[in-house]
Amino acid sequence: MKEIKSILNLFYSFKDENNKAAIAQVVRVEESSYRREGARMLIFENGTFVGGISGGCLEGDTLKRSKIAILKEEASLITYDTSNDDENQIGVGLGCNGVIDVLIQPIDKKNHAIELLQRIIHSRKSHILVTLTGQHHPSLPLGSTFYYDIDSRELENCTDTNLKNVLLGEIQTVLEKRKSKIAHFELDQEPLSAFIEFIPAPFHLTIYGDNYDVYPLLDFAKVLDWEVSLVGNIQKMNKEKLIGIQKTFQKEHKPRPDFDDRTAAILMAHDFETDIKNLKILLQTPVRYIGLLGPRKRYDKILSRLEEEGVTLAASDIERIHAPAGLEIGANTPEEIAASICSEIMSAFSNKEGGKLRTKKGPIHERN
Repeated sequence: MKEIKSILNLFYSFKDENNKAAIAQVVRVEESSYRREGARMLIFENGTFVGGISGGCLEGDTLKRSKIAILKEEASLITYDTSNDDENQIGVGLGCNGVIDVLIQPIDKKNHAIELLQRIIHSRKSHILVTLTGQHHPSLPLGSTFYYDIDSRELENCTDTNLKNVLLGEIQTVLEKRKSKIAHFELDQEPLSAFIEFIPAPFHLTIYGDNYDVYPLLDFAKVLDWEVSLVGNIQKMNKEKLIGIQKTFQKEHKPRPDFDDRTAAILMAHDFETDIKNLKILLQTPVRYIGLLGPRKRYDKILSRLEEEGVTLAASDIERIHAPAGLEIGANTPEEIAASICSEIMSAFSNKEGGKLRTKKGPIHERN
């Protein structure tokens, strides 16, 4: 989501200067690649750009090809093959060892990519974009993009009934797995492919605390572009360090933050009674990750208190409570502890164990 916001910020800063632009997006990856499907960059005809589609090996060539696409006012699909030893191939020798398809789309009245991206960042729900990446169908231009509304279950702007029926079936698979995919199919006896992109709702971190160790966690959340809500004694906190925080809530007062299944919460009030009270509130919400600071024996005392008060924890509750919060990386300082906690939150929402990559068998990223 951070990359999308950066693209929109740059686009609107240039839009009144009559400077044409294009969006380049990774739509297919075979084997290894630094960036995966969905990675984007915005390129202006003057060479200004933001975002990225690789570790730096493809951007230069993509800049040149984007200028051509802008001049022709025509989308193009470029395949970069870094899996062989052809010294004339872009990216060879940099160790990627993969095949990457990059779709370049000029931004004009026919291409509403910017409008769709703008729509995505202003909603706390998941989104699906469908982009045609095949070049064989005469009436369906390369780069045609459709928005699937999860609430209405409508594939907007798709007027071809046969295409819509095929895509709706593929979209259901994407929704079930919550993962983007490349779909290959035939339409009117012509081969066609589409990149069906699943864009999850923005990540939301709620922090219960107001001591100095909150600030490093806020800093990490900003870098990761997480939406942040803060509950505590706001009056005593450093106001400059709260710049950029979406919502602050004075403790003991209502309203309270909104929670959904893309929310993680950290209890770091450093007060036993306060943490118990806030934990009981969170247990009534769909929050997927609840982290508590402090040693294991402190958490055991909290469990004993809850049992005394007749609060029964389901197995699913035990699963989402992380106490002590964080991965075991030898963290001691507030900054190190914040890094440990953010890493564990990411691993929890990615259904990963958070282990060492060097001991992992197989590829780093899951592949379509």
